[in-house]
Formats: sequence, C-alpha cells, structure tokens
Amino acid sequence: MMDEPKDELIPTRATLLLRLKDWQDQASWQDFFDTYWRLIYNVAVKRGLTGPEAEEVVQQTMISVAKHMPGFRYDPALGSFKAWLLNMTRWRIADHLRRNQSQAELRVYQEETMEDFPGGPKTDVTGQYTLPELEKIWDEEWEKNLLEAAITKARRRLDPKQFQIFDCYVKKGWPPERVAKAFGISLNQVYLAKHRMTALIKEEVERIQKEVI
Repeated sequence: MMDEPKDELIPTRATLLLRLKDWQDQASWQDFFDTYWRLIYNVAVKRGLTGPEAEEVVQQTMISVAKHMPGFRYDPALGSFKAWLLNMTRWRIADHLRRNQSQAELRVYQEETMEDFPGGPKTDVTGQYTLPELEKIWDEEWEKNLLEAAITKARRRLDPKQFQIFDCYVKKGWPPERVAKAFGISLNQVYLAKHRMTALIKEEVERIQKEVI
C-alpha cells in the first residue's frame, strides 16, 4: 500500500489557508468549501466516479486539507496550492478506484505510479490517464471553477435584479433588446448591468487567485 505524501509545507499566499489554521473560523472554512468543492467533484466524476462517490471524494479531500492545516507553513519553493490540492484530490480518487481493481491491477498501479520510480510511466489507478492528462483535466476544471466561484461571490454583491439582467444577457445569451423588454429597462441599463457584474467578477477572480495561487 502506498503511503500518502506527508509534506506539511503547503506553498500558498498567507491568506485564506492561513486562516484555516483556526478550526473555529467557520466563515473561512465555509468560504474554502464553497470555492473548491465543485472543482473536486467535477474532476472525480470525469475520472469515472459516480455522483455519490464524487461527493465522498469532496468530503475526504476537505478532511485531508483540515488535517494538514495545523502544520501548515508557507514555503513558495515547493510550488502552488493548486498543485497541492490536485495531489490531495488524486489520492482520494485513487482510494475509490482501487476498490474496483483486482489485486494484480493494483500492484501494477503501485509499481507505475510510485515516485520512487521516476523513469516509469505515470498512469493512474485505472491506467486510463497519465498524470499529465489528469493535470490537464484539473487545469481545465480549475479555470471553470474559478470563474463560477467568482460569479457566485460577485452575485452576492449585486442587486438581484441586476444579476438577473446579466444572467439573461450574458449567460443565457438573450439579445439586449429582449432583455430590455423583459425587464422594462433601457438598453443602456442592460449594458450597465453587464459592466457592473463583469467588474465584480474580475475583482473576485483576482481575490481568489491572491488567496491561494
């Protein structure tokens, strides 16, 4: 059985993750969960897990993050939080996939993915993806999740009607004339709502990036 990496030097900016050292800081933990649960869930599903299994991966990954927080120290030399969270998620996914593998397949996986064998092929537990391919999936989902998380956070800062205008115009792709008619507003107000929401989303994207990248 492979041992999970035990590195406690988690490189990131000393912001949200540093606040997570405080187990009683429920607001920060909720913020962290709200920002990253869907990313972990979607990657797990793309790796072939069922919805309930992916939900378990989310819970287990969050628990693993929580266990590492007391020993957390900022060290930029070790890389990004993004890569560290991928590794934590990958181990949780692998735990689930192992359950459906024969012992022979598991031995092959152990031999091929152990970091002690740098020259060997880096396939995952099912042999379906190489690690670079899994990283590609993670990168794609990371960008999508970053945008969705930023939209969710920006929505809380905008008047509900303004968000509905933005949602119809930008996300649903309605023509601006249709949006204006539906809400009984001018075209300028439609464009203004889009501008305000876009600016807020940009602010939230930058804030999230500064928190953990």
